[in-house]
Amino acid sequence: MTDPAPAIFEIFLVTLPGLEEFLLAEAREQGFKKPKAISGGVLVQGGWSEVWRANLVLRGASKVLARIGEFRAHHLAQLDKHARNFPWAEFLAPHQDIQRHSVKVEVSTNRKSEIYHSGAAEQRFERAISETFGARIAERLEDTDILIKVRIARNLVIISLETSGTALHKRGYKQAMGKAPLRETIAAMTLRACGYKRKEPLVDPMCGSGTFPIEAAEMAGNLMAGRERNFAFEKLVSYDADAVQKIKDDWFTREPPAHFYGYDKNASVIESAKANAARAGVGNACHFTAQPLSKLTPPEGPPGLVIVNPPYGERIGNKKDLLGLYREFGDVMQQRFKGWRVGLVTSDDALAQATKLPWAKTSAPIPHGGLKIKLYQTEGL
Repeated sequence: MTDPAPAIFEIFLVTLPGLEEFLLAEAREQGFKKPKAISGGVLVQGGWSEVWRANLVLRGASKVLARIGEFRAHHLAQLDKHARNFPWAEFLAPHQDIQRHSVKVEVSTNRKSEIYHSGAAEQRFERAISETFGARIAERLEDTDILIKVRIARNLVIISLETSGTALHKRGYKQAMGKAPLRETIAAMTLRACGYKRKEPLVDPMCGSGTFPIEAAEMAGNLMAGRERNFAFEKLVSYDADAVQKIKDDWFTREPPAHFYGYDKNASVIESAKANAARAGVGNACHFTAQPLSKLTPPEGPPGLVIVNPPYGERIGNKKDLLGLYREFGDVMQQRFKGWRVGLVTSDDALAQATKLPWAKTSAPIPHGGLKIKLYQTEGL
């Protein structure tokens, strides 16, 4: 007989490899219980209210998984039996009709399990859910309303609900994008890695669609990362709309200072950045100007952080031509930004070194769009 769902369970905060320690720091800062960094994310303890809050407030998580159960299975027949006895009604039954929401199962296995064929395991789970519970099974992942993720390791079958839906880096405001935009989750954790202080000015000399200035302004205003979007957890039986609204109502925000600056030589991209900032509610805090790097000067006031994600020469631009751009960036920083800290994101060490800036730290590689990028940081110039 299966035990009822526990009030407290493990919640897995998924992030990109290389960002775990920064998400761990954020989870601690936001008061999540028993945070522990593991490969690919952070484990915390909590109930459904913590699942909702994690989706709403965390800037570094890309997905939030609720671990709803586990059992041991050494072969497919055992797995099929447990899957049919699992209390799906405690989680999947919507307030209306289960047929309105489609379900899909994704299984990952490792070689240390006797069940090694993920496709066969997925088939057993989906058939059990369909035949015993009446759920409609989605044919494609993009048509899925409720995604169940199953991990089989050492014959232990761990069942999780993917509660986010669309990846959490999609905040809901960036409708206009430049080429190869940086994900908001990477931008947020990059700012945290740079020790960004919310009261200091921030300059992005090649801002594209404005991700860095907008993300920093939201952080300074303590705005909820997920305040403008919907989530997969809204289709689960545990969803309490009033409780989620109370989390939003109780959240403290403040007016961000107007010291976030973004520049780009492309005037149309700058207009897109302005529109994105306005949709995010930080249009008054962000200043976007169309100008080349050669015209860049620091704003009035104390020094702060320069953060930049230039072209890498792999998807945008020619690497040989970009060496000159990186050299120019380094020269501008050395000549005009004394006392400022610099953070640079790139996939190529030779381009970073072409700046001739005194890099004090280099991050571990972070996967992004098929590339491996790194964050290079200086101390004060």
